[in-house]
Amino acid sequence: MARIVPYPHAVLKTKATPVDDITDDIRQIWNDMVQVMEAMPGVGLAAPQIGISLRLAVVDASDDRGQVIRMANPEILHSSVKIEPGTEASPNLPGVSAQIKRPRGITVRYLDETGMIVRKDLVGLWARSCQHQIDHLNGRMYFDNLSKLKRDMLIKKAMKR
Repeated sequence: MARIVPYPHAVLKTKATPVDDITDDIRQIWNDMVQVMEAMPGVGLAAPQIGISLRLAVVDASDDRGQVIRMANPEILHSSVKIEPGTEASPNLPGVSAQIKRPRGITVRYLDETGMIVRKDLVGLWARSCQHQIDHLNGRMYFDNLSKLKRDMLIKKAMKR
């Protein structure tokens, strides 16, 4: 099974490369990502988190699981004006979390596993996880949304564990 790369690995700070075509190799990476996400357990995972610098993400915020959205090159087309705080964490920097404010709903566009362009409206935890994964694809971690002081304190706390 694929492994989570620890922060501050360079791949976590690098903008991931767009995916040109949905191939069997890409589908296999998604399958590996779903395995890692389920093992955590988590509600999403981006390819850079397992050391692969491609714009791939998986999200499953369903209560009963098994409703994974596989996304290549996801981009947010629209964000709701309603902002909600929520707790976020990452297996790349275990043992810490923070309250992050994000739009409650988004419209996202991506390539699905068949290579079709999909537009999807996501709300609540689905939207939060998708935004969190897109941050990863852009070389950002959730704590990059915090003030420098809070971010430095969080990283310092995690490194002591």
